[in-house]
Amino acid sequence: METFGAETANDPLMLFGAWLQEAEAAELNDPNATALATATADGTPSVRMVLMKRLDERGFSFYTNADSQKGVELAENPRAAMCFHWKSLRRQVRVEGMVGDLPGKEADEYFHSRTRMSQLGAAASRQSRPLDCREELELRVAELTRAFPDEIPRPDYWKGYVLRPERIEFWINGVGRLHNRFLFVREGDGWGKSRLYP
Repeated sequence: METFGAETANDPLMLFGAWLQEAEAAELNDPNATALATATADGTPSVRMVLMKRLDERGFSFYTNADSQKGVELAENPRAAMCFHWKSLRRQVRVEGMVGDLPGKEADEYFHSRTRMSQLGAAASRQSRPLDCREELELRVAELTRAFPDEIPRPDYWKGYVLRPERIEFWINGVGRLHNRFLFVREGDGWGKSRLYP
């Protein structure tokens, strides 16, 4: 049964990178989309889709408003999980670990690589807080457009995060629900690996 490199891989980050490249060729929209699960200090969970923007030796990076629900929850409880699901490839990857902040310089660089409208939207949004009407948001965007005709400064609350993986599981659909599952667990500077029942 084909396991797409998972059988022989010993570096889950390299394996994930190879799978992501295949997803970029196969998925129509946002192959880097992932369900990000966070929880409050008392363990109440929440989940939403975000875009993973970089994978490197540190882990899986994404950007968001630190005042949003996920930002507040990460400040209270820095443990989080991601789930990538590539339906066309019939594969998924689950990642668990601790989340930390990316350097401000990296957040600046990514913020200014976005379209002007995306920058305005990020600066105008009081993400996750009540909005009386759509016009209020549009007015905030118009005010920022006038205030910053050139470069839009990155708001202090708009940050980059990196999920430093402690566990990464690769799942491959199997005939008759005899799926293939491979779990990598961080062990010091390396990774332990096991195969799981489906």
